Amino acid sequence: MLSRNLSISGLVTVNFDIARRRMVQDQIIARGVTTPRLIEVFKKVPRHLFVQEAMAAQAYCDGPLPIGEKQTISQPYIVALMTDLLDLTGSEHVLEIGTGSGYQTAILANLARRVWTVERIRSLAMQARKVLDSLHLLNINIKVGDGTLGWPDAGLFDAILVTAGAPAVPETLAAQLVPGGRLIIPVGDESSQTLVRITRGDDGIFQTETGIGCRFVPLIGQQGWQ
Repeated sequence: MLSRNLSISGLVTVNFDIARRRMVQDQIIARGVTTPRLIEVFKKVPRHLFVQEAMAAQAYCDGPLPIGEKQTISQPYIVALMTDLLDLTGSEHVLEIGTGSGYQTAILANLARRVWTVERIRSLAMQARKVLDSLHLLNINIKVGDGTLGWPDAGLFDAILVTAGAPAVPETLAAQLVPGGRLIIPVGDESSQTLVRITRGDDGIFQTETGIGCRFVPLIGQQGWQ
């Protein structure tokens, strides 16, 4: 059974259920992300399991946290916003670039039919797999590799989400979208980016929309940062 509380130095007890509900209300709903299916998933996925044990008490705070290997778990609001922009209904095949802690992966797995996720750092992929398996999320495929190349052997995807900042939209990822598919990616320089949504039309033409400013770790790979 998963622990719902954490005692810190014998003095403070954190109730993760209460902390998670407050996170959803104060950080996500209050900022305008209100899609019912998405909100229910954020209420149930235990974010504290995806961070280092020493940081579990901070798991529901309003900001990113380090997860090792110079990588981070994103701010809850950013995870919610990027997921919301995918407009998932439950039938989709989704590609995630940058598994990281696996938290975003878990959110996607609860909202889509199947998730394929690529992580370039083996130790992070292995740890994410362990946590995801403990939550009995069986609709996830994980591989270690260059995320900028996507997962062409899996076919085309209804939605693609990139959790690292790119200098431009990788053509290989855009090409792996079905007609009507959506790609969410932070684009900019190595210190700041803008969220971009690319939609592939039925005629093969891509439509680009820009959103808020953000800051992610760099997307490393053949079609990202070297």
